[in-house]
Amino acid sequence: MSDVQPAGAEQAPTEAELQRARARLDRLWQRGTAFLGTPYAILGGAMSWLSERHLVSAISNAGGFGVIACGAMEPDRLAEEIAATRAMTDRPFGVNLITMHPRLDDLIRVCLDAGVTHIVLAGGIPPGAAIKAIKEGGAKVIAFAPALVLAKRLIKMGVDALVIEGTEAGGHVGPVSLTVLAQEILPAIHDVPVFVAGGLARGDALVGYLEMGAAGGQFGTRFAAAEESVAHEKFKKAFLRAAARDAVTSPQLDERFPVIPVRSLANEGGRKFVAHQADVIRRFQGGELTREEAQLEIEHFWAGALRRAVIDGDVENGSVMAGQSVGMVTSVQPVAQIIADLVEQAVLALVGQQRRMDTDG
Repeated sequence: MSDVQPAGAEQAPTEAELQRARARLDRLWQRGTAFLGTPYAILGGAMSWLSERHLVSAISNAGGFGVIACGAMEPDRLAEEIAATRAMTDRPFGVNLITMHPRLDDLIRVCLDAGVTHIVLAGGIPPGAAIKAIKEGGAKVIAFAPALVLAKRLIKMGVDALVIEGTEAGGHVGPVSLTVLAQEILPAIHDVPVFVAGGLARGDALVGYLEMGAAGGQFGTRFAAAEESVAHEKFKKAFLRAAARDAVTSPQLDERFPVIPVRSLANEGGRKFVAHQADVIRRFQGGELTREEAQLEIEHFWAGALRRAVIDGDVENGSVMAGQSVGMVTSVQPVAQIIADLVEQAVLALVGQQRRMDTDG
């Protein structure tokens, strides 16, 4: 137990208070833990190049739920990663598949053949055929819902759980904060477990969402700089230096040339992207490029940029994807310690809450 005190308390919690708070936390996220098959309803966000066997197995071994990021992997490569992860953990873990992958059906078959129990479909509205194939194969489907209307639609399509991710998150993001999404979706959705994501870095914050009806939380940025993460040392140091305001979304200069918003740390690459857009727009207006050619030039700017940052350590020109919670990543810790801290923060928050209620009563 650390020296962190429950909010509003002046003395350390007693063992009875801790047991009571742990039991309440177990009840709050029981739907999530039952769905995931884990001690804690803490999912690892699927991060390309980062969420591979080492980080995923570490999260699962520590009582959370690790998720492999398939990304652009081909089926054989995904099968290899699943097998390697299973060799490192006997706990449940899932696989995140991008719905736009040209071989989505083959990737689903790889997961099912390998006995993967939970498949996360990301990157757009999942095809009905994909949902059906996963469920008929005996696995559970998790999908992202950026709005209440889509949440209801996904449930009708047969998904087994939802993740609502706010714009505070790292990587590809939507326009709405988790605070708003939670108020919109959690009171209205009761048919399936709903996990919250985006900007989360502490267990006491998660408690608030659990009390609103969330089944658990997904953490990405918090794990990106963990000891078990394969990220380059320079990538992890960039996280430790960063403040919340440094995690910004990619700018769009001209509405005729849409830019998919991606949240990452501001760096030279981001500044060059602005200049690149301006140059492409100038060439389009001058008749040197067609609209389609101009759009492709803008989209291709970041090709390979995430790998350059994560694996090669080029944090100035690569894409250092990070959520706004990056300012709360202050040290490189083992995954087990990160999860233990999250749980402890949640428990202490509940101890403090109970003390305040007892005092008011």
